[in-house]
Amino acid sequence: MNSGGRNGCGDGAADSSPAALHSVSVAGVVVREDGRVLAIRRADNGTWEPPGGVLELAETVEDGLCREIREETGIEVGVDQLTGVYKNMVRGVVALVFRCHPTGGAERLSSESTAIAWLAPDEVADRMAEVYAVRVLDALHPGPARVRSHDGRHLTAAPERLA
Repeated sequence: MNSGGRNGCGDGAADSSPAALHSVSVAGVVVREDGRVLAIRRADNGTWEPPGGVLELAETVEDGLCREIREETGIEVGVDQLTGVYKNMVRGVVALVFRCHPTGGAERLSSESTAIAWLAPDEVADRMAEVYAVRVLDALHPGPARVRSHDGRHLTAAPERLA
């Protein structure tokens, strides 16, 4: 991850602004045995995304992930592995994305979702904005987790992988 500075890291010394506040969100790329992935159309903005949301203060990452998926879709999941870390540079949101598998439940809409679909991998890029499609496609590829930055709509840096 070479973004300048020593050892591939910026030195951060030039910024004298107050400490930034970030929120942490989680999203699950839920993959069925047939390779299709779970997606929701969000009620607030109409975009298609993998299910997820902001972690609550007192919950673990995995508990928050399972809660968000269940609340938005009715689907229960098992968490397999971290597949990516994505930062919205404009809003200060860090999203942790995990590959998951369905373990039960039944599809249902919620106040946060107006539609639920199981998409084939080749449908993901057509249905989702770049910043959400890349999360799903990253999760479908084996290997270490990716680290990416974006402006809320488009990637702003080259893809990176965690070692």
